[in-house]
Amino acid sequence: MSLTVNLPYTRLIDDEGQPLGELPAWTADHALLLSLYKNMQRVRSFDQKCVALQRTGQLGTYASTLGQEAIGSAVGRAMASEDVLIPYYRDTATQLQRGVAMHEILLYWGGDERGSAWENPAVAEDFPICVPIATQACHACGIAAAFRIRQQPRVAVTTCGDGATSKGDFLESLNLAGVWQLPVVFVVNNNQWAISVPRSLQSAAPTLAHKALGAGLPGEQVDGNDVLAVYDRVLHAIERARAGKGASLIECVSYRLGDHTTADDASRYRSDDELNAAWKHEPVGRMRRFLHGQHLWDEDKEQALQAELGEAVTAAVERYRGTPPAEATAAFDYLFAQLPPEYAHQRAELGKRVASLNGGDHE
Repeated sequence: MSLTVNLPYTRLIDDEGQPLGELPAWTADHALLLSLYKNMQRVRSFDQKCVALQRTGQLGTYASTLGQEAIGSAVGRAMASEDVLIPYYRDTATQLQRGVAMHEILLYWGGDERGSAWENPAVAEDFPICVPIATQACHACGIAAAFRIRQQPRVAVTTCGDGATSKGDFLESLNLAGVWQLPVVFVVNNNQWAISVPRSLQSAAPTLAHKALGAGLPGEQVDGNDVLAVYDRVLHAIERARAGKGASLIECVSYRLGDHTTADDASRYRSDDELNAAWKHEPVGRMRRFLHGQHLWDEDKEQALQAELGEAVTAAVERYRGTPPAEATAAFDYLFAQLPPEYAHQRAELGKRVASLNGGDHE
């Protein structure tokens, strides 16, 4: 039996940046439009540097956002400051838009947990990057439940990839969010590849958004290469949740133009023809062409932006490189509220050994 339920699909501008109809009223806010574009360009520049750093041994395994900049930029901009982001490992654009600093993201991917101790108070309650697949959806439901119990008009926004929608954690979270009418928005980045498994083999559902129906939630698709469409629908879902109308699922249809991570080689399972075809729909050029058509952007502004971004990325890299290593004993410091005696003893012994190696006294 085939499913015949048709879910909404939203696309506001085409690949050439031309409006496909009347645009939402909020698009009259030119500062907002430019903010979305600038963040997309910022994450692309930063992303390129991260890959280069990993290739030269200066960064650990890194998950690129190439081709998916519109999703994170739109999600981060649609959220209010009091909302909470529960991200996964491909959310660099969202974190940058929310206020996480570039050098902090570099620290995280460089293996330094201090990269999750953000300086900006605006993101103090956002969760750190989640690497286990789909467990962040469970965390989001817990946060949303706390908002409801406290009667706070706040929303939990969580993200994942297409592969995560096949995990029990994701499906159970949808079910709980539906039963409890939680203020949570699930955003799925369907970039067509769950590592080396294509979307066609990942799920037999007509769309990934259909998975919302079994939980009693509204589900919809949006063109993930159209930053305007993503922003519009995520904003609507967040406002709906804030108004007490419950959870939503938004599937953003995009394409992963790079490898799954820098530890992957996508050419082993993906054809060049497929990749070349996907580049024709990439989001940054589409938004740039839209801004040109609206007389909001030109080549001089583009060159100035690229120069500004180059300086910002270089400064972030230098700060990252100049950060002294964490104390060896830090490995013990964030496991327990009160360190058990056996671990306290190990911490003390490690401290003594490090002090001895350094030729100094331990505190």
